[in-house]
Amino acid sequence: MKELIAKHAIGKPVSGTAMVANDGFSARYDLDRIGGTFSRPTHKLAGQSYVGKVLVLDTAKGGVASAWMLREMASRGIIPLALVFNSVNPILAQGAAFGGVTMLSGFEGEVTAQVPDGARVEIDPSRRILRIL
Repeated sequence: MKELIAKHAIGKPVSGTAMVANDGFSARYDLDRIGGTFSRPTHKLAGQSYVGKVLVLDTAKGGVASAWMLREMASRGIIPLALVFNSVNPILAQGAAFGGVTMLSGFEGEVTAQVPDGARVEIDPSRRILRIL
């Protein structure tokens, strides 16, 4: 078991399967928000379902549209279980809070290199911990 400490965290404790890629995240441009998959053909997770997964990605992209889209996706249950980033912008952090999505960001070293794709992980935002089981 390995624990990673984030600088920033919001949300409720969750556990699930990590979906990892050294790529960005934009709810507006990267996702099919109806089908629940990554839809941008050049995204490293293209064609894969993000629903119920802990997304571990490099950085958040986009602006206000990505923020309200997280809320809309949550209202339909087609949402990642959590978002984990090396870096995140304030707008997406607000969107995660608004949509009730657990989020961690800011780790020592590249989080995308430390979490294996498909690993079982636990997130405890109150302690800012991502635990790789």
